[in-house]
Amino acid sequence: MFQGFDDTTVDFMWGIRFNNDRTWFAEHKQEYLDHFQTPMRELQREVYDHIAPQLEDYGLIGKTSRIYRDARRLFGRGPYKDHLWLSVERPREETRETPCFWFELAPEGWSYGMGFWQATPMTMAKLRARIRRDPKPMEKLTRGLNGQTEFVLTGEEYKRPKPGAPSGLTEPWFRKKSFAITHDEPLTDQLFSREIVDRLKAGYDFLIPWYRYFVTLEGDPVPEEMKK
Repeated sequence: MFQGFDDTTVDFMWGIRFNNDRTWFAEHKQEYLDHFQTPMRELQREVYDHIAPQLEDYGLIGKTSRIYRDARRLFGRGPYKDHLWLSVERPREETRETPCFWFELAPEGWSYGMGFWQATPMTMAKLRARIRRDPKPMEKLTRGLNGQTEFVLTGEEYKRPKPGAPSGLTEPWFRKKSFAITHDEPLTDQLFSREIVDRLKAGYDFLIPWYRYFVTLEGDPVPEEMKK
């Protein structure tokens, strides 16, 4: 059972950021295993056990990221990440096509939410087409988003919004190349106790109706704008 991260977790994250080499990591590997990897995996299991029964039709799996960077994509960086994340998602080799839930912990702070790592142009075109066909479900969801303070809509935007938004409520979705509904916060005391578990569960409960809306986009017909 997750009992919270601790000061050693934070010290390790900063340590690996400024000492990103195999010698330093080998000397501090047990700290990583005990204070970073293990609590993250415990938290991932609790998050998964909360979300998956509510979305059992989608065959969700839980994942915890590895600290090791892909050796093919170091690009001059050290071999280790200074942050870890967990996710609850459908089992796909390519996760851009379906949304996921996540929590991430880094030296400066933490975040959680739901969305796409990087939605494809086809996914976003299907989203716009669905909103045009029937704007009311998205308008209802967006009213709920606008009426709370935990999450915000984020994501890269087009220089020029796509045309055809049915209303002001739906217009933000016609500006997005990809998106996520996220909460970002500096390191807080909640992380060091079980309080963060209840915070995450309440947030994911808010996001589940959004997930149900987005996860079915894959089965929508190809929009006319993608046939040109």
